[in-house]
Amino acid sequence: MSISGDDRESVLRALREGVHSLCIGMDVRLIPEVGSNIAYALPAARDPGQVAAVEGRIVRLSGRPHPVGEVSFGASDHVARIVLTAMRFDPQVRCAANIAYSPATVRILEDMLLEVRTFDRTAEPPGVKTMDWGVASCCREGVPDVIYDLGAKGKEPMVRLLGENPDAVVKNILKVSRML
Repeated sequence: MSISGDDRESVLRALREGVHSLCIGMDVRLIPEVGSNIAYALPAARDPGQVAAVEGRIVRLSGRPHPVGEVSFGASDHVARIVLTAMRFDPQVRCAANIAYSPATVRILEDMLLEVRTFDRTAEPPGVKTMDWGVASCCREGVPDVIYDLGAKGKEPMVRLLGENPDAVVKNILKVSRML
């Protein structure tokens, strides 16, 4: 499948708008220590270079969410792999974002009637990438709205929201922000 310049620009525009909305309305308590990111893939994307994200992530700065760099393709291998793995199970789910884990956040997401699944990093088989394995293990019966894990040694617990586009994912993050 050929990817047009229009597709690329459409993905970048939608993601920039999503990042802008997060910077205005996201509760900074949802930004993990490692930073947050949101990624949006081109239709039928196959590799991280076909997934746009925020260069350097979104961090806390002066008590507000702040993107470190620009939105560009290939900017995040980590969140891109979440999206690419989800797309193997449902090609319509082209966007994902990571936020900080807390039991309260998971409760809010469940109260929003989102489908929430989890995986245990300690059960990860050797020789696989955590996000590939963890996301796939949660998507066998369809892609959920939320995937979280409780972390592991040296790995921060994390919540990942998935959706068809940045608008859908950002709306859920902003809703959680208001309910925190």
